[in-house]
Amino acid sequence: MKGLLVKDFKLLKNMKNSMIVILIIAVGMSVYISDLTFIIVYLSFLGSSFTTGTLSYDEFDNGYAFLFSLPVTRKHYVMEKYIFGLLISGGGWLLGLVLAAISGMVRNNGSVMEWLMIGLGLLPFPLIVLAFVLPLHIKFGGEKGRIGMICVLGGVFLIGVLGAKVLQMLHLDLGALTESLSTMGEGIIILCADLAGVLFLAVSIGISNSIMKKKEF
Repeated sequence: MKGLLVKDFKLLKNMKNSMIVILIIAVGMSVYISDLTFIIVYLSFLGSSFTTGTLSYDEFDNGYAFLFSLPVTRKHYVMEKYIFGLLISGGGWLLGLVLAAISGMVRNNGSVMEWLMIGLGLLPFPLIVLAFVLPLHIKFGGEKGRIGMICVLGGVFLIGVLGAKVLQMLHLDLGALTESLSTMGEGIIILCADLAGVLFLAVSIGISNSIMKKKEF
């Protein structure tokens, strides 16, 4: 698994020009935009994009067949992709949090602790993105994987709209439900959200292992 991580970081090194441009954009956003939380989301999301980029490299020119001729199992390969994705997305999340916190404090917009809580509240986002993106990319490959991701996002949006309609039909007050959740305390809500993100990721690993086990190269 260590060798796979080294390989992916070597591939990431080839994308250094793109990473420099992204960093410049992120710094610029920290200076000019008002919603600083977007920087955290933006950089953590790009981490998942770089992860799927390494998958595209692996499948290019019958690369999977070569990789699995080495002392690498399919389970190790899947686990390495999730570890690599967590490292890159987590690095993007941390960098975004630092940039947002510095910019926020310069503008007298929140303390270090407040920004830490905001960052922890946004932590499930990269976890859930990885949980959706990796199985789709492993299953369908590069282009079809991106199409599948768009379909999943559309499905999530549709479920959200239908859920709101169902709540209205059942005469449930969504505002009252939100207020009742807020009484639980910010820390408890953030902890539950982070645990939900970890649970999504654990389920995703199982799905990806099952998909990779059945793939033929």
